Amino acid sequence: MTPREKLLTLRSMNQKVRAARVPILGSLSTRAEEIQREIQEGIHKPFTKITPCFFGDIQAMGQKPSTFLRQVAALCTYPELLVSDQFPEDAKTRAQAILKNLDDGSVGSYNPGYITKTLPHIIAKFIQRRDDGVPSTPRNIIVCSGTSEAVMSVLSLVVDDEEALKTGILLPVPHCPLYMDTIALSGAVMVPYYLDEGRSWAVSVGSIQESLSAARRLCNPKVLCVINPGNPTGHVLTRENITELIHLAAEENLLIFADEVYQENVFGPGVAFHSFKKVLYEMGAQYSERVQLISVYSTSKGITGECGSRAGYIEFVNIDPAVFEVLYIMKSFSIPPIIGALMMEVVLDPPQPGDPSYETFMKEKQMLLDNLAEKARITEEILNQAPGIHCNPIQGALYAFAKVQIPDRALRLAQDWSQEPDDFYCHLLLEDTGIVLCAGNSFGQAAGTYHFRITLIHPIDELKSILQKIVQFHTRFTTEYS
Repeated sequence: MTPREKLLTLRSMNQKVRAARVPILGSLSTRAEEIQREIQEGIHKPFTKITPCFFGDIQAMGQKPSTFLRQVAALCTYPELLVSDQFPEDAKTRAQAILKNLDDGSVGSYNPGYITKTLPHIIAKFIQRRDDGVPSTPRNIIVCSGTSEAVMSVLSLVVDDEEALKTGILLPVPHCPLYMDTIALSGAVMVPYYLDEGRSWAVSVGSIQESLSAARRLCNPKVLCVINPGNPTGHVLTRENITELIHLAAEENLLIFADEVYQENVFGPGVAFHSFKKVLYEMGAQYSERVQLISVYSTSKGITGECGSRAGYIEFVNIDPAVFEVLYIMKSFSIPPIIGALMMEVVLDPPQPGDPSYETFMKEKQMLLDNLAEKARITEEILNQAPGIHCNPIQGALYAFAKVQIPDRALRLAQDWSQEPDDFYCHLLLEDTGIVLCAGNSFGQAAGTYHFRITLIHPIDELKSILQKIVQFHTRFTTEYS
């Protein structure tokens, strides 16, 4: 047999897949795992454990799940518990109502009818309540397995490989790395527009217009992606910001993709969440009947943090109904996990005043938001004590994105070691403290600036200790490399 080159190699594989950068930590994650093994083997370190501060998995950090949510999920999963006196009556009533809508009353069934018919009606009612009566049509809603799948589904509809120019996706910088990787996998082109860090990460329409003008020589920009509240920045768009963006989308014929998965995580003083859909309808028929909008939501975030449940929804506004027929065919191959779907129903239709579980549900919700607000305040206060670190006010979501000044000598060493300067910084921080942060280059940042993202999900006392260690490290780092 004549030797032939293997069919699948790094050179022959799909180069779109190869371009993806997940995971965001890269070599930092590998080194953290090595250090953890070294600690277990008894090798001395200046710390006793690795402290991850890079992800938004709040339950992994000790946040208790919603009591009512888990009660209903338990009852649906094991209906024999419905006779138990350990569950409140409203949890039993909700579980019984859900089970009636499941095939043979079982969460073990695929339950396509629940996913495609029952749940979209519940989601539409939630959206109408949220938006003060703005109509929402169940037919325009698709249930999915969270944000990642939602982004991939939408891009698969928008990107056309047969066009002469590649599809352009306008993406804020900084942004969640999910988008950069998904754009690469889809074969589209990322068109960056920079948030104004000097104005607390404000969106500049002028910046977007500049990006559009430059991009149209190389690609066909079709989608304006907006993340509100911001990840990793923690900013929340004002109603005026959103109005400006809708005006721009109308003038430039752009489809708006609104990532609103953190819409419940808004805690900044005097700050409120405004959905793009509500503002769009308040602007009148010339916009509400013409501007195309796709928005997404996920139970992984919000007040529940059910990251393992993998459920969310996509709502389409002013999209041709024929598009849904194509997407329904695609979705038939990936029915979301039913446990996550029923948990989303409970999240979007929680206990109401007078229900036995109402007070507990509201107390847990408010406690979480108050806790996040306090941790946001502490994070900003402690980080800004260090000369060379600046943290903008954190208004929502789960993160702080702090700017860090890196001395020239450290910049040169990073270059010698073929590392990005903020990767170099985070590696040294890891070796010195055991703390694992995300370097800013994973999210995108203005040229010549360096950042790190830190999550707000650790308990308050532990978070204070982490922040103080970062400040102390930064002082040593600056002294050593200046």
